[in-house]
Parts: sequence; structure tokens; C-alpha cells
Amino acid sequence: MKDIIKLLRPYQWLKNLFVFAPVFFNGSVLDIDYLLPSFMVFFSFCMAASSIYCFNDIYDAETDRMHPIKRNRPIASGAVSKNMGYCLMIICLVLSIIMIFSFCWHSDSARIIIFTLILFYVLLNIAYCVWLKHKAIVDVFIIAMGFVIRIYAGGAATGIELTNWLVLMTFLLALFLAFAKRRDDVAMYETTGKVVRDNITRYTLDYMNQVIGIIASVTMVCYIMYTVSPEVIDRFHSSKIYLTSVFVLAGIVRYLQVTMVDVKSGSPTKVLLHDKFIQSCVFGWILSFVLIIYVFQ
Repeated sequence: MKDIIKLLRPYQWLKNLFVFAPVFFNGSVLDIDYLLPSFMVFFSFCMAASSIYCFNDIYDAETDRMHPIKRNRPIASGAVSKNMGYCLMIICLVLSIIMIFSFCWHSDSARIIIFTLILFYVLLNIAYCVWLKHKAIVDVFIIAMGFVIRIYAGGAATGIELTNWLVLMTFLLALFLAFAKRRDDVAMYETTGKVVRDNITRYTLDYMNQVIGIIASVTMVCYIMYTVSPEVIDRFHSSKIYLTSVFVLAGIVRYLQVTMVDVKSGSPTKVLLHDKFIQSCVFGWILSFVLIIYVFQ
């Protein structure tokens, strides 16, 4: 059972919290009519994501065995058979679909949109596992698109219209994390000579450092512009949103340190789960936003 849970990677479900972004930024976190559909989409994405992890580990089993860390994955290590992996993949997909069609959404069109988005997410990630992850730059953009799909699903589930700012910042942040993750593989390649993925030779540390620096800068500027935009000030009835920029900047700078100094950005989820400084930044950002939106109105 332990290996099966490990194969499903429940710790990666943290990524699906992005479906709550529309509700949070809409100021509707305390409204059960918005929270329930958001939770349903969250769990549906969790099942869909776990099905992809099963497929990925089956497809990459031979390659994973040559990786110093990935060789310990359940299928690569032989702890779970490929047939069991396929069974788990199908079960997760069926559960995801059942959740979509069994819940009473605010409209039939919402159900169709959510199903279409999750189906597209699954197909896109299968294409990523089989082919697209071998294409330099394209592979990272595909990862970032997955996060944008999540917030669109969250918006469809609640009927909340997404702002351009939310879509843009989600994409930029995901792109930053994805390039930082890929840099970890590049560092391993330049240190040990091991090619952990086919496209790794199309990257260098100097290139990755420049790209990550550029994206981090653009992300920060975009967030500051978001906080001082008239649209956001009118929406939240506050001109103090810019104060939350302190936590965003601190979090980005710390993540750059984890990426370039510690070289431990191979798993953004694990960084979030273990890095106390980044956890403090996230907590401070959420708390400051909550106080500004829900308390000091």
C-alpha cells in the first residue's frame, strides 16, 4: 500500500490548490456556494493528476532506473508492476470523471467546460510524457499551461470570471518554477555527465540562470503592477494590496537561493513542504491578503 500511495504522489496534489485562486481573489473564500464546487474540482484534478503520474512512471520506467533519485520510484524499482500501474491509472481517471458528472454544478455548461478542461489536461500531459517533454523550452511551457488550466477550471466551477492579471501571474509563476526545476537536471548533467532527459543538452546553467532571472523579474513587476492597478483597487476596495509585494519578493528571492546556491529546486512541491522561509512568505502573503480583503475593508 505504501508503494501504491507513493506512485499516486499525493504530495503533488498541492499544485491543484490553484483551482481555489479565483475564489480567493474574488473575496468569496467564506462562501460555501463557491467553496464546494472548488473542492470538487480540486479532488477531480487530484485524481486526474495521479493517473498521469502512473502513466509517466510506467512510460519512463527504464529511464528512471538510470536516475539517482527517480530509480526509487515504485515502478522503476519494481515495487509496483506495470499492470498494477495501468489499473491505478484507469481507476483514478474514472473517479475524476465520476466527480465531475455526479456533482450539481451551477449550470450544465459548467460541467461540460470542466470536463473538457480536465480531459485536455490529461491528453496534454500524456503528450508531454510521450513526446513534448523531449522538446527544449516547449516542455517547460507545457508545465506552466497546466497551472493555467487549473485556474480556468476553478473559474468555470464557480462562475467567476478570471482577470487577465490572474491568468498572467499564474503562468509566469509556474514558468519560473518549471525552469528552476529543469535547472536542477542541467546542474546534474554538467556535474556528472548523466543525461536524465533527451533535451537536457539544449540547456546550460548560464542560459538557465539568465532565463530564470528574467522570468523572476517580470513576475515581480507584473505582481506590483497588479497590486496598484485601478481595476484591483476598485475590486478589493483597498489601495493597500501593494503591501503584499514584500512577501512575494522575499519568496522569489529565497527560491532563487534554493535554485542557484543550494541546487535543490528539482521538486517545487518538496521545497514548499520543507523550506520554512518560503512557508513563512506564503503564510504572510495569505494572511496579509486576508486582512486587507476580509477585515480592513
